[in-house]
Amino acid sequence: MGIELQADLRAALQDSSSLKALASVDKNGNPHVVFKGSISLDETERNLQYLEIVETSQTNRNLVYSIWFKKKVAINVLTADGKSWQIKGVPVKAHISGPEFERQYVKLQELMGADADLSTVWIIEPVEETGQTLQIRVAEERARYPLIGHLDRFRA
Repeated sequence: MGIELQADLRAALQDSSSLKALASVDKNGNPHVVFKGSISLDETERNLQYLEIVETSQTNRNLVYSIWFKKKVAINVLTADGKSWQIKGVPVKAHISGPEFERQYVKLQELMGADADLSTVWIIEPVEETGQTLQIRVAEERARYPLIGHLDRFRA
């Protein structure tokens, strides 16, 4: 069962100025990380949607592996003002035909031109969300591990 993403993260996913990176692994566990501007929310606004253009890309092959064997992928979102999140999710559907595929294909061609091609519309169900903004992470780690730090921080 997936989770509902925070409102500010949902907004960041829909913002075209946000950077989005997708991390996946191959069948041997080798990591592969790529920036993908085509990651957004699907029409339900609960799941992530990723448009894969290249049928034979390493990302597409890794996502096929992930859907077959229920392996997680990670998406990092970074906004223009420096806020960052990591989403861990599981690919749950791959549209390669049908109404949703056609709808996204038409939108892609309108955006990129008639020569644009679409391989797959991936649906990824989020299962975990973590704030990655530096100030948030530092505060969380200091609260979690109060005795770990540089000695000059422990002055009386």
